[in-house]
Amino acid sequence: MLASKPPSLSFHSLFSSNGHLDNSALPAVSLPSRWPLPPKCSSLAAAAAAPPSPAAAASQVDSLTRVETLSEALPYIQRFRGKTIVVKYGGAAMKSPDLQASVVKDLVLLSCVGLRLVVIHGGGPEINSWLTRLGIQPQFLNGLRVTDAATMEIVEMVLVGKVNKSLVSLINRAGGTAVGLSGKDARLLTPCPTPDSAGLGFVGDVARVDPAILHPILSYGHIPVIASVAADERGQAYNINADTVAGEIAAAIGAEKLILLTDVPGILEDRNDTGSLVKEIDIRGVRKMIGLGKVAGGMIPKVNCCVRSLAQGVRTASIIDGRKPHSLLLELLTGDGAGTMITG
Repeated sequence: MLASKPPSLSFHSLFSSNGHLDNSALPAVSLPSRWPLPPKCSSLAAAAAAPPSPAAAASQVDSLTRVETLSEALPYIQRFRGKTIVVKYGGAAMKSPDLQASVVKDLVLLSCVGLRLVVIHGGGPEINSWLTRLGIQPQFLNGLRVTDAATMEIVEMVLVGKVNKSLVSLINRAGGTAVGLSGKDARLLTPCPTPDSAGLGFVGDVARVDPAILHPILSYGHIPVIASVAADERGQAYNINADTVAGEIAAAIGAEKLILLTDVPGILEDRNDTGSLVKEIDIRGVRKMIGLGKVAGGMIPKVNCCVRSLAQGVRTASIIDGRKPHSLLLELLTGDGAGTMITG
């Protein structure tokens, strides 16, 4: 408020004879040290000046932690930006809705920071469920699904028509752009029968990869999502192990890295001790462990898939625990990784 009412002034009396403002003609006024604020503004100012509540302080700490984590990830983002990473997705990470959501978000995040992702998926539990519904008993031989004509029809229906499109939809809903494919599309994969075809039926190996369809998809920043079903020159459909498909595609497109999401921590020095994880090993070391029986059972095909891809030019291959939340981010954006990395 003004201290006192100023004397009456005329407009012309404020200017000197030369037309400039005459400061001496202005009345002396006294202003308070601070203009009073309206009640609402006063309460806001008091709140701003008060120390933060415990919840607000915790929120600030959480925000700072997130920012620091992003900053620490920068060197890894720079290393992999623009590089092609092939991810085989299956196992427990696909069966659990929570883990599935986590993997999908991680894929979208990695795509957003510039990694070129190719996803190959399985769907064994879903296939088993549908076979059982239709009265067909699932059968396996040496870890591979016995696939007669009736089973092959269900395998293709489930992998291509259901699992693939569901995964594509989840990635798109999370903000990515996914394109669903199978090995049949654009002759991406040409299969051949396995040596055990007499007992396994329509289970195939990869005879040839034509990755031409993948290059434009990747160049636009999209994520190809590939079901491991293919057809030979006569049109006969084959069911192919998803790990095998991932390794062969990684080699064909010159991927920087192959990642297999599994239901185990990685390669263990002692198969009975989950704390004996081998963090990094080369091809020679892996072959030695196989010879000693330390790598056995279902882990052998996965390891051989990695070794074959490395021999064809893939720089590194990792077997990681898909049951661990954000294992993809841990493997790619930290120094500790999330499983076993195999080098050439």
